[in-house]
Amino acid sequence: MNNIKGEKVTPNIYLCPDNKYRWAYELNMLKNPVILFTVLKIFGIVFLVITAFQFLLAVFDGDGYLFTPQFLIIPGIFIGLSLLGYFILACLYGFKYMVLFEMDDEGITHRQMPGQFKKAEAMGWLTAAAGIVTGNMSAAGAGLLASCKESSHSGFDNVKKVVNKRHFDAIMVNETIERNQVYAGKEDFDFVWQYITSRCIKAKIVK
Repeated sequence: MNNIKGEKVTPNIYLCPDNKYRWAYELNMLKNPVILFTVLKIFGIVFLVITAFQFLLAVFDGDGYLFTPQFLIIPGIFIGLSLLGYFILACLYGFKYMVLFEMDDEGITHRQMPGQFKKAEAMGWLTAAAGIVTGNMSAAGAGLLASCKESSHSGFDNVKKVVNKRHFDAIMVNETIERNQVYAGKEDFDFVWQYITSRCIKAKIVK
């Protein structure tokens, strides 16, 4: 992408004139299950809360409800719902999850692109984003930015834990409540990992 205004620091990451690093990542939702595992973890937490509540009921009522066959079916229901929900979500995204990242010394932002966008169109967003700071942003670029479904930002000063999930091309950047997943390909991963961990001085680093 020679028309991107900025210095190429890794095969897919650019340092733009506003001193922000920008890159696009396309996650194959069938081959990379990192989002599925996140969904299962959420359902697991919900199940543990329900189990704890039922345990308290069983203690006070003395009826041994926790050990009934009906209750033991619940984990299977949760797993089934998780898999079904993930498959429906993957279908909606065309089995591709496109994320666009901006990173500087203060923190990192990711923007979720609509499912119909492809990596080539995401690279067009990089050109548009770089053009913002040079006053050279086209209407098409503005449309790309406006089309982002949602964005989230993690300030490095607020990060409590950073977890290396290299085998999933993922870095978990966790604040007290917010949970952010940063994606970077194998050729870009080390640069992003070093950049984030060197600035999250208050965080626990898990390799």
